Amino acid sequence: MSLKIIVLAKQVPDTRNVGKDAMKADGTVNRAALPAIFNPEDLNALEQALSLKDRYPESTVTLLTMGPGRAAEIIREGLYRGVDGGYLLTDHAFAGADTLATSYAISMAIRKIGEYDLIICGRQAIDGDTAQVGPQVAEKLGLNQITYAEEILQADNGKITIKRRLERRVETVEAPLPLVVTVNGSAADCRPRNARLLQKYKHAKTITEKQDDDTDYTDLFSTRPYLNLVEWSVADVNADVKACGLSGSPTKVKKIENIVFQAKESKTLQPTDNEINELMKELIENHTIG
Repeated sequence: MSLKIIVLAKQVPDTRNVGKDAMKADGTVNRAALPAIFNPEDLNALEQALSLKDRYPESTVTLLTMGPGRAAEIIREGLYRGVDGGYLLTDHAFAGADTLATSYAISMAIRKIGEYDLIICGRQAIDGDTAQVGPQVAEKLGLNQITYAEEILQADNGKITIKRRLERRVETVEAPLPLVVTVNGSAADCRPRNARLLQKYKHAKTITEKQDDDTDYTDLFSTRPYLNLVEWSVADVNADVKACGLSGSPTKVKKIENIVFQAKESKTLQPTDNEINELMKELIENHTIG
């Protein structure tokens, strides 16, 4: 059996390094001021896709991401791990998109890609924590969906079997293809980069990156077409510009506050049973605990 798999991935700001310049005045994330990383749960999703390709070698895995030009790094990271190709959605008209506008743009790109059996993405991105984009993409494409997936167990006869990790239980479900699957962070970690693939794809670039690069690799890109990363704009995916970016986003940020936690008072304790007991009594009395 062969599968055509699309993995949705996002380059996100590293929330471990959020500073005072992390937000713009309009309420959007100032991505230029933050280090960018591969969204963690999208890496879990990528591993599930690559594991399926291992089991069904005729399968293909395509990575789709949306973001500024630097988000092409996400596609390269996928190629280093075994992805067959990728698409970057990048356009000023996409900027500032909430989940509704993002899922619209992604669904239009998937329609342009055309053939697919399985669409896999992380449960949520760490810069929003909404867990909405995957289900919204499924809704816009009219597809069934399975959320909170922890392991894709089997794909056979046009159906797929998946183990889901829920809050208080684990369940195994089956659904027909095509299908959208969102993957939990409890799923298997993504495999590391492959040294051979790293050497093969290290010069892979989008057309914008080529134009911005001072190095002339013209001959290289003409003789090795797999190094040409596909870059799509709003027009390329036939999207309505009014449904994209800020104009297509009903979610509005009313107010932003930079909150810094500071201890107003401190107490030094000696490591004795008596002092620890007194502290516990104090915490219980002022309802900090208990």
